[in-house]
Amino acid sequence: MNSKNAKVDAFIKSEKKWKEEVQLLRQIALDSGLTEDFKWSLPCYLHDDKNIAIIQNFKDTCALMFFQGSELKDAKKLLKSPGAHSQSARRFEFTSVADIVKVKTAIRSYIKEAIKISESEIKTEKKPAKMPKMPVELKQALDKNKKLKAAFEKLTPGRQRLYLIHIESAKQAATRTARVEKCIPRILQGLGLTDR
Repeated sequence: MNSKNAKVDAFIKSEKKWKEEVQLLRQIALDSGLTEDFKWSLPCYLHDDKNIAIIQNFKDTCALMFFQGSELKDAKKLLKSPGAHSQSARRFEFTSVADIVKVKTAIRSYIKEAIKISESEIKTEKKPAKMPKMPVELKQALDKNKKLKAAFEKLTPGRQRLYLIHIESAKQAATRTARVEKCIPRILQGLGLTDR
């Protein structure tokens, strides 16, 4: 069995909603021979320094996401895409320890398959990312402010894309407008939505 990472210990200790689920997923990953790390502020599991899976904690679910999940056979359709803009990641989603126990054998099987995929150097074929629709509220802000428009155009396509997705995902116009206002200082600084 691989050793536990102290940062993951601290993460589990601080976890309020999914503590038992995270502990069980961690044990399954370690028992499957994966190496534990802590990346993107989450427990991450590797094989030969290649990312295999990561435990994610959300408001309504706890998940085990496979980085190359789209390459897994998944005949029983147990994996879900994290979102419309995700290309290769796929994940198990859980709302209880019982959910995990039900598919424990499948999780182990998927981990074995994911390890084989990482060893075979299979590269997930990524489609060119389609640029999301420009939200009306952002277009209006860019049209009113030349400095803002120039700063937005200087951002990498990936950073532009994240802003577009973030703003457009709000259902109400007022929320989209508020998101635009909140993003303006970051855009003017040349920062992406998630840059620190």
